[in-house]
Amino acid sequence: MRHITVGDTAPAFTLQDQYGQDTTLPRGGPALLVFYPLAFSGICSGELADLKENHAGFEELGVTVLAVSVDSTFALRTWSDREDFPFALLSDFWPHGATAQAYGVFDPERGVARRGTFLIDSEGAVVWSVLTPTGRARDVTEYLERARALNG
Repeated sequence: MRHITVGDTAPAFTLQDQYGQDTTLPRGGPALLVFYPLAFSGICSGELADLKENHAGFEELGVTVLAVSVDSTFALRTWSDREDFPFALLSDFWPHGATAQAYGVFDPERGVARRGTFLIDSEGAVVWSVLTPTGRARDVTEYLERARALNG
């Protein structure tokens, strides 16, 4: 399965966030879309903690951060309340993994999203993407560097 890459149009979606609110991929402003396997897991917890720690930098650049997993909204709410994440955790629970599939990052053998990261410009074009192997954490500072480059 081919994942979405630079130059592709980011597939539109509407998913529920950790509060049960519909959230749509924003147009008109850049977005960082971060797919991760599961809430509460070791590497994912570290990655989202890094995103939280660096969230102000994304806000300054006008970048909306959206984190997506196949977890239920209930699990995401519990995790978000515990960790106080300042960004939306989106549930790709049902149809199971449909958004991850649209982006080419769904792992059908494990039933979870792989570690796909996409920076999307205000027109909806993917300007940077990376697929990080399972078991390896992503570098959030690279996300910020790419977002700064997007803003010039």
